[in-house]
Amino acid sequence: MKVAIVKYNAGNIYSVDCALRRVGVEAEITDNKEILMSADKIIFPGVGEAASTMRYLKKNNLDSLIKDLKQPVLGICIGMQLMCRHSEEGDVDCLNIFDVDVKRFHTESTEYKIPHMGWNTVRNVDMRVFPQNVENQYVYFVHSYYVPICEYTTAETEYILPFSAALHKDNFYASQFHIEKSGAVGEDIFNHFLSL
Repeated sequence: MKVAIVKYNAGNIYSVDCALRRVGVEAEITDNKEILMSADKIIFPGVGEAASTMRYLKKNNLDSLIKDLKQPVLGICIGMQLMCRHSEEGDVDCLNIFDVDVKRFHTESTEYKIPHMGWNTVRNVDMRVFPQNVENQYVYFVHSYYVPICEYTTAETEYILPFSAALHKDNFYASQFHIEKSGAVGEDIFNHFLSL
């Protein structure tokens, strides 16, 4: 199986590569369109800022390429947010794979810190998309923006308010949490995605 990681101006790409190696997968980190289109599975990870990342994707024609992929694609963190319609981070239009907008966390409470950073549980997990052992498990988050609960939501988390921990539409899968930093649960999720 050929697994490709989309190479662009984002952090955490190499930590995703290391996590895949732990489950026995040698992925190729690339922005080569032919390699991406011929891969069996694509991972679109990222840590970064939405507006500058979208500029980079458009400049390198990766925006249209990602939208046209037919094989299973997994977006992680900013990768998930960029798959949405619009982000409040930089007030930017994104890939519009998921017809929903990305919002910024707001709170007056001193109980909550932004960004949401650390371990939190996922619930209302769609078992058609995730392995069965994910419900109520702890996974790792680092984000200041979130996707509201919507028709594409396949797992939820609550921090300040309930939000989408994961999304799915057709061949596109996405998680707000960092699968690569979520220990054994993350490895199970990677293995499940790779088996699709």
